[in-house]
Amino acid sequence: MNTWRAGWLFPVAALLFVAAVAGPIVAVLAGVTPGEAVAAFSAPAARSALDTSLRASLSATLVATILGVPAGYYMARCAPPVRAALIFTLALPLALPPVASGIILLSVAGARAPLGAWLAAHGIAIPDSQTGVAIAEFFVSGSFVAIAATAAFSALDPIYEDAARTLGAGEMRIFARVALPAAAANIAIGVAFAWLRAIGEYGATSVLAYHPTSLPVALYVALSASGVQAALALAYGFIVLAAAVLFVQWVLQRRVVG
Repeated sequence: MNTWRAGWLFPVAALLFVAAVAGPIVAVLAGVTPGEAVAAFSAPAARSALDTSLRASLSATLVATILGVPAGYYMARCAPPVRAALIFTLALPLALPPVASGIILLSVAGARAPLGAWLAAHGIAIPDSQTGVAIAEFFVSGSFVAIAATAAFSALDPIYEDAARTLGAGEMRIFARVALPAAAANIAIGVAFAWLRAIGEYGATSVLAYHPTSLPVALYVALSASGVQAALALAYGFIVLAAAVLFVQWVLQRRVVG
């Protein structure tokens, strides 16, 4: 009898936790109509901010994928102490407050920093530029790709790669024809989360490159200028976007498990 009663603790705890997280989201979805969200995103400032965010986040995620997937393959195959040190280093930006990340980037690439001054002299502006937005988003989100790729490659059975080596395949061929196709679905999940994290980044972006205005910055401006209700319409769009990415993740996970 006591065991039966104690068993209720777990579903009740789960329901309370889900209610605490999902309740505010449901309230937003109930308080804003799709038409209001479409109207909010149709405004010229919102369209410009959306364009900035899409360009920057896709650029940041593309670079993270090009560099992070091979890096993850290396980390999955290197010695455990080296792998642990590399993952620890890559996880640091994920653990930092976003504003701190922006300050760190500004100290390196700002107009008064040596690297920033050198880049500016060669016509490459980092602060208050599309490039600055992409760099800030890469810094705070790119590690998701490398860490996800490391986990995906580590989970593969090495027998297939060993068999390919026995048949004379080189490392690049093994990576491209054996390891990458087998790990692609799990890597794609990490890429999707990296992109979602990038497009939603506010703190580092606002410090390093407040202009051009990204979508999260536009959301804060709408809140400051017009109040909560005006900002909720833009927040509605972020909820839909996050739900779409999570649905893709669910489909990919089913594909991996299935």
